Amino acid sequence: MSHSYSDQKVINPATNPSFDEVLTARLSRRGLLKGAASLAMLGSLPLSLAGCATGGLKREGIIGFSSVPLSMGDSVRVPNGYTANVLLAWGDPIGHASGSPAFKQDASNTADEQALQTGMHHDGIHYFPLPYSSDGSGSSTSALLAINNEYIDEGLLHGDGFANWSAAKVRKSQNAMGVTVVEVRAGASGSWDIVRPSRYARRITGNTPMGLSGPAAGSARMMTAANPGGNECLGTLNNCAHGYTPWGTYLTCEENWDNFFMNSGAMTPDHTRNGITAKGRGYRWHEFDERFDAGKHPNEPNRFGWVVEIDPYEPQSKPVKRTALGRFSHEGAWPSFGDDGRLTIYMGDDRQFEYIYKFVSRDAWNRNDRKANNTLLDNGTLYVAKFNDGSGEWLALEHGKNGLTAAAGFRDQADVLIRTRAAADAVKATPMDRPEWIAVHPATREVYCTLTNNSRRGVDKSPGTNPSNPRAANTFGHIIRWREMGGDPAALKFQWDIFVMAGVPDHPDPAKRGNIKGDAFGSPDGLWFDDGGILWIQTDVSTSVLHTGDYERMGNNQMLAADINTGEVRRFLTGPNGCEITGVINTPDGRTMFVNIQHPGETSSERNDPAKPKAVSSWPDGVSGGRPRSATIVIRKNDGGVIGT
Repeated sequence: MSHSYSDQKVINPATNPSFDEVLTARLSRRGLLKGAASLAMLGSLPLSLAGCATGGLKREGIIGFSSVPLSMGDSVRVPNGYTANVLLAWGDPIGHASGSPAFKQDASNTADEQALQTGMHHDGIHYFPLPYSSDGSGSSTSALLAINNEYIDEGLLHGDGFANWSAAKVRKSQNAMGVTVVEVRAGASGSWDIVRPSRYARRITGNTPMGLSGPAAGSARMMTAANPGGNECLGTLNNCAHGYTPWGTYLTCEENWDNFFMNSGAMTPDHTRNGITAKGRGYRWHEFDERFDAGKHPNEPNRFGWVVEIDPYEPQSKPVKRTALGRFSHEGAWPSFGDDGRLTIYMGDDRQFEYIYKFVSRDAWNRNDRKANNTLLDNGTLYVAKFNDGSGEWLALEHGKNGLTAAAGFRDQADVLIRTRAAADAVKATPMDRPEWIAVHPATREVYCTLTNNSRRGVDKSPGTNPSNPRAANTFGHIIRWREMGGDPAALKFQWDIFVMAGVPDHPDPAKRGNIKGDAFGSPDGLWFDDGGILWIQTDVSTSVLHTGDYERMGNNQMLAADINTGEVRRFLTGPNGCEITGVINTPDGRTMFVNIQHPGETSSERNDPAKPKAVSSWPDGVSGGRPRSATIVIRKNDGGVIGT
C-alpha cells in the first residue's frame, strides 16, 4: 500500500483490454471525449448511479466542516472545532497478561518485547463494540480495536539498522508485523484510553500459528517439510487494509507478502507471476529463516497472499487463512450483505494492471449463533470483474468453467485459488490501475473503489497511449463506482461510471487536472463510508514522489470527505511529514473517529538511516522522542457532535 513499485517490473503478462481502453471506447461512442478537457465531464455521466437515495442512513450525508489547507508541517491538522490526540503508537504496550514492556526510544526493545507491544506501520482498523452486538450497534464507549501492522522500516526498528544482522533481528522484524488487538474505553470527558491489562490484548505476528481452510487447504501445493498436511502455516505478513464480518470477526489481508521472499533456485511461473525475484526486496529474512527462500521451499509462498479471519472476542482462538477468497496482493476484504443473508466480499489486488474480485458465500450467515459461521467463508464462489462499455460482468473463477480446466493448466479448484492471478488472466478480466480500498454505500449498496495510480499506463503496455485516452500515464489515480444488477451484491452484472478523476486543477498538463469539485488530491487509497453516507478518502502519495514533479504543490498526505450526491470534496485532515493516511472507523454513534497515521518520517527510499531517524519527522513524540512512530489517533468534535457534520 505504501510502495510505489516504480522499481519493479509489471508482473501481469496478460493482454486483456485495459480499463482505459474500455473508458475511451465508451466515451468516444457517446461523443464526449474531445481531448483532455473532457475530463471535467466524466463526473457528470448520465448513469443511473448518480443521485443516490439516502433512505436507510442513520443521518443525512451533509459535510459540515470547513476545509483545512494543504500542509507540509510535521503535525496532524484537523478543522476548527475538532481535536486529534494520539491513542496508540508503535511500541506502546498493549496490556497483555504476559507483560507490558514500555517502548524504548533508542529502539533497543527485544523481539520478545516487540511481541507484547503495538506493531509497526498501522494500516486498516476496525471497531468491535464490547460486548459483541449482532445488529451493528453496540457500545460507543467500550470496544476492541483491531489494527493492521503492514510492514517495517529496519532503520527505525533496530538501533543500528541492518548492521550486525542476526536471527534476533529477523524475529523482531516478524514480531513487528501482523495485527494488534487492544481494548479501549472512553472516559467521562470523552477522552479515550487503552485498557491495561486486558484479557483481549493480543498480537498476531509473522510467527503466529495459523490454520488453512477452504478448497486449497491440504492440497499438494500447500504442503511443506514443516507442514506435510498443508493445513497449517506460520504467520501473516504485510497486513494492509481489512474487512469484517457481521458475526464480529476481523478480516486482515496479506498484500505485498512477496517482498519478504527471495529465490536462490529455479524460479517457477507462479513465483514470477506473484512478484518473487531472485534477490527479493532486501529484507534478508531468508538468512536466518530459511522458509523465506522460495528456491529451497517452493511451496512456502503459496501459504501467503490470503485473507485471514481473526476472532477478537476470543483471544485464544487460532487465526484462519480462508483460501476460498483467492490468493493475490489483497488490499482489503469489504463486506456487503444481500437480502437473502449471503455475504459478498469485495477485494482489490494492489498492483499495476491487476484485478478487482468478489467472493459470494454459498450460505446465509447465522445471526443467532456466532460459531455457526465458522466455515461460512470456506464455501462460495470467487469472481473477477470484466468492465465492458458502461456495464460489467463477474466471471467465475471456478474449475471447469470459463476455460479453467486441466487442459488449460488448472488441475483442480485448489490450483485455481492458489494461482488466482493466472486464473483471472485466463478468463480475460480487465487489468486496472492498482485497485485498492473498496467502500460499499450503507443504503444503496453502490460500490466505490480507489484506483490509486499507474504511471506505467502507456509505457510498459500499449493500452492508454492513443490520443483519445486522457490518462495514459495515470499519476494521480481515480475512483470508480458500480451498482450491481437489482442492487443484489451477488449479481453477475453491473453498471459503472467514474466518480472522480484526481489531479491538480491548474496543472500545466490538461490531462492531469482531473475533475475534482473542491479540494485537490492525488493517489486516493483508503476509502470508507460512514453511516451518514459521507465517503472518506485517504491518500497515499509515495514518499518517492511526494513534494516533487506532479505532486510538487500537493502537500503532505491527507484525508478528505466527499458528498457523493453533489460530488463536493473537502479536506478534513493533513498528516505529518513522510506519512500515509490510512485506516478509518467511527464509533456507532459517529462521535469518535479513529484514524491511522502510517510511517511518519519515511524517506524517499522508504528506509530510514538509523543514524538519523528523525531526519524527516519527529512525530508524534517531538523533541523528546528518539524516532517517528506510526500511530492511531482519536478525533472528536469539541462540542461532542457527529464527526463530519
